[in-house]
Amino acid sequence: MTDSIKAVFLDHHSLDLGDLNFAPLNATFSNLQLHPHTAPEQVIERLQGAQVVISNKVPLGANHFTACPDLKLVLISATGTNTVDLAAARAHGVTVCNCQAYGTPSVAQHTLMLLLALATNLPAYQNDVNAGRWQQASQFCLLDHPIMELHGKVLGLLGHGELGGAVAKLAEAFGMRVVLGQVPGRPARTDRVPLDELLPQVDALTLHCPLTEHTRNMIDASQLSQMKASALIVNTARGGLINEQALADALRSGHLGGAATDVLTQEPPREGNPLLAGDIPRLIVTPHNAWGSREARQRIVEQLSENARAYFSGAPIRVVS
Repeated sequence: MTDSIKAVFLDHHSLDLGDLNFAPLNATFSNLQLHPHTAPEQVIERLQGAQVVISNKVPLGANHFTACPDLKLVLISATGTNTVDLAAARAHGVTVCNCQAYGTPSVAQHTLMLLLALATNLPAYQNDVNAGRWQQASQFCLLDHPIMELHGKVLGLLGHGELGGAVAKLAEAFGMRVVLGQVPGRPARTDRVPLDELLPQVDALTLHCPLTEHTRNMIDASQLSQMKASALIVNTARGGLINEQALADALRSGHLGGAATDVLTQEPPREGNPLLAGDIPRLIVTPHNAWGSREARQRIVEQLSENARAYFSGAPIRVVS
């Protein structure tokens, strides 16, 4: 235990639904304060006297580091670092560590779930059953919506890190042929297919790359027009990778077999979003919960503890700044 160290978790309800074991963190810190949520105007007050701050989505900037001089360590309870001003943290001598690869099984599973739901037209059939159409059918089954077998189909992957690799293995287990695409902004590789060559040949496309200046809107109206009218798209990475209005238009016009996304450009989408309109066919939207299995969230707790112990032992790990 790091005696006399005060740690403050600013938004632990973003991680814990009352189903996690916090013993690793309680064993790490003698003084651990948990706040379900923290408004921007509450951050500085809550961090007074704290050496460690744990945060998922609460922004931390130069003003916080200036007003809270005791801070030594920021533990991000996620992989993304966009909520922390890393340059300001460095300038104030604050180390920032994140969590990594905790959600690979959960997100890979969610990606295949969405792909399978699109391929089998699951939402449409579920709606038919709920509306009583099966009960009124003239034969034993309903086959009103196309069903695609994944076996023998081509899956294009944009992003082949740990997560993309896990999705590739699952897709291959269903008999798909996986083709790796060249992510914009990355050095060209002979084992990666340029986007304009990849899109026309795929039956399905899944996205697993970060949002950068090079990848923002990398799938827009022009790219969508290159795809087969029967093709499927699944995005469990970042909302800004796909131009949302262009995707909505392509689905409405019938120039796409279906799409599913777990992410939007603004989350939560309090001001609406083109993909939340009620008239878009063959679209599945899930609320950024692909990462959220209990097992994945428990791994975050364990990594937060590991990161803190490593830092205070003088050998920090998972350092991003």
